[in-house]
Amino acid sequence: MSVAAPAATLPRLLSGMPANGPMTLERHLEIHGALPALARRRRDSALALINELERSGLRGRGGGAFPTATKMTAVAAARGRAIVVANGCEGEPASYKDRLLLERLPHLIVDGALLAAHAVDASEVLIAIDEHATRAVRATEVALRDRTHLHRGAPRVRIITTPSGYVSGHEAAAVNFLNGGAAKPTAAGEPIFERGVKGRPTLVNNVETLAHIALIARYGATWFRALGTDTEPGSTLVTLGGAVAYPGVLEIETGTPIASLVHAAGGATGEVRAFLVGGYAGTWVPADVGYQLPLGSDGLAGVGAALGAGVVFALPSSACPVSEVAFVARWLSTQSAGQCGPCVHGLDAIATAIDQVRVGAGADGALSRIRRWASLASGRGACAHPDGAARFIVTATEVFADELADHARHGPCTGCVQRHLLPTPVAPATQRAA
Repeated sequence: MSVAAPAATLPRLLSGMPANGPMTLERHLEIHGALPALARRRRDSALALINELERSGLRGRGGGAFPTATKMTAVAAARGRAIVVANGCEGEPASYKDRLLLERLPHLIVDGALLAAHAVDASEVLIAIDEHATRAVRATEVALRDRTHLHRGAPRVRIITTPSGYVSGHEAAAVNFLNGGAAKPTAAGEPIFERGVKGRPTLVNNVETLAHIALIARYGATWFRALGTDTEPGSTLVTLGGAVAYPGVLEIETGTPIASLVHAAGGATGEVRAFLVGGYAGTWVPADVGYQLPLGSDGLAGVGAALGAGVVFALPSSACPVSEVAFVARWLSTQSAGQCGPCVHGLDAIATAIDQVRVGAGADGALSRIRRWASLASGRGACAHPDGAARFIVTATEVFADELADHARHGPCTGCVQRHLLPTPVAPATQRAA
C-alpha cells in the first residue's frame, strides 16, 4: 500500500490520531502507507536514509536537539553490531508528548525504530517505557503483536520498562539500566555511540524523533522542510499546561510564537504572570516577553531558553509563584541520582533556602545566596540535572523578584494555600507548611 505525500500542513505526527486508544495497524497504513521496503541490509539504502535525514535538518526531540543524522553516522561508523534504544521514559512531569505517541500512535514509533535500526545496521531494538505508563506499554505491545509481516532478518524488537524518575530518561541512565545497573546517569566514559548497551554501539533516540523519521523516510526531506524555519525545520510536539482553556499536547511548526500556541489551545483562562519554557530544566520568562517568543532554538536563545522536552506552562497571576517554585525546587532536590555532592547537598540547600524565603524565615541576603549556590551547583554533576535545576531556580529569582522579596519580609501570601499547579508525580514531604 502506498499513499501520496500529504500537503505541507498540520497535523503531521498527530494526523488521524484516535480520541481514545491506539491507532490500529490497518488505519496506520491507510494514512501513511507501508514502511519503505527494507528487505535486506543494504549499505546504499542505509546511507540514503541517513543522507535524507541530514537534508531534512531533523534534530532530536528529547531535549538535546542534537542533529539526528550526525548521531546515526557516528553509530554506523563504530565497530560492532549496533543496538537501537527508543527512549520513551519521559521523566519530565510537565510533559506528556512521548506517552501520547506511545499510547495512541505506537506504529509510527515502531516504524521509526526499524528505520533507525536499518540505518545503523542494528540487530536489536529496545523500546524503553516508564513502568508506570501502563497504557503506553499495552499499546506498544499490541502494535508489536500486529507486526506479523516483519520480514526474516528484521531486528528483534523488545519493550523494556524502566523505573520512574526525573533522571531516568537521561540516555546515560537508560543505557546504565539496560546494562543491569541503576537508572542513573554515569560519569563520562566511552561514548554511548561506541560502547553502550551490552558494550555495543548504541543509538538512543527519543520516540518523537523516531516518529519523525518514519514520516521523512516516506515523504522526504523537502516535504519535512516545508514547515518550520530554515535553521530548525519541521514540526514539533509541545505539552502546554497551566492557564489555558484546553491544556494538552499540540503539534506546531517550529518557530511558532507562544501567543499562537495559547490561541490554539482556546486562549488563556485569565491573566498570565509568566511562562515556563522547557520544563523543570527550563527557563521562566515574563508573560509580556513570553507571548512574543518563537518556539525554536534561534528565538528562544535570545532569552537564554530552549524548548527542551517540549514544555510550555502558563502560570496564572492568581497563583503564588514563590510557592510553586519552592514546591518544584524541593521535588527536584529529591530527584538527584545521589552520586555527586554539589547535586545532593547543593539542591537540598537551595530548596531549603527558597522555602525559608516563602515562609518569611529567610535571613538578609537569602536571594543572593540562592543565586550563588545555584551557580556553584551548575556544571558540577555527572549529568545535567543540577544545571537544569539551577536554571529553573535562578530565572525564577529574576522573574519573580518582587514576590520573593515580599515573602521574605511578610511570609506566606493568600495564594500559598491554593493547590499547586505545577505537576510532580509525588508531592515532596515538605509540601506547604503554612
